[in-house]
Amino acid sequence: MADAQWSPGRRAGDADEFLPVLDLVEPARQRRLTVFFRLLLLIPHFFVLLVLEIAAFFTAVFGWFAALALGRLPEPVFRFLAGVLGYRTRVAASGMLLIDRYPPFALNPPPDYPVQIDVRPTRLNRLAVFFRLILVIPAAIVQSLVTSGWYVLAILWWLITLILGRMPRPLFEATAATLRYEMRVFAYVSMLTPAYPKGLFGEDALSVPERQGRSATRPLVMSSAGKALLVLFLVLGLVSAITASVTRSSSDDTDMWMQAQRARVAHPSTGMIAR
Repeated sequence: MADAQWSPGRRAGDADEFLPVLDLVEPARQRRLTVFFRLLLLIPHFFVLLVLEIAAFFTAVFGWFAALALGRLPEPVFRFLAGVLGYRTRVAASGMLLIDRYPPFALNPPPDYPVQIDVRPTRLNRLAVFFRLILVIPAAIVQSLVTSGWYVLAILWWLITLILGRMPRPLFEATAATLRYEMRVFAYVSMLTPAYPKGLFGEDALSVPERQGRSATRPLVMSSAGKALLVLFLVLGLVSAITASVTRSSSDDTDMWMQAQRARVAHPSTGMIAR
């Protein structure tokens, strides 16, 4: 498992478009004290991540031009963007209560850290690179809905994990699937992969070899309960988006009405002249 692996050529067995992989080791138990103070403990990481995301933005802009010219990301750009993606994924995994171990302050985590991503450099289609921000819109909408749906009931998930000392398996599956899809969307936007984000509902159990998987999410075979929770996340995200839109529209209408009333008070003769 590695956050960034560079080689000039393809590996044996690699598909034409390698889909980024999330390796996540499910903890048997979580310390209730760290669960209780999870967000407070992660505050230093939020500041570091802010700086990294700003640097990643400008690096991605440079990488976009380089990918258009070369048909691939330069090695230093690939390594840095992959490192930032891994850092972001580890912090998100901790914040979403998927792991108990504290994230390291490093772009390259220790080999035994329970959250790793696998992204592999390959050739990029220049046309797909040029229209990347347009192409990603459908996947970004799905990612936004499922992620916001998870956060709508985040306090409930926190309470369940705090009380039980662990995350129930169906909830773990749905949360891991949400994080993995988010990671794949960001990997696609960052041009770390030509593979379009997919696999939100996990892998088909029939297509997975019988041998032992490498981690809880490689492969990610979801139960019916886990898939049902993902559907719930999507529905909650959609309801939240509609509610926010309606509230914003209602607020705008109210502001316009109040401005009209102020104008009438300030210029009372206008209405009489019009008559």
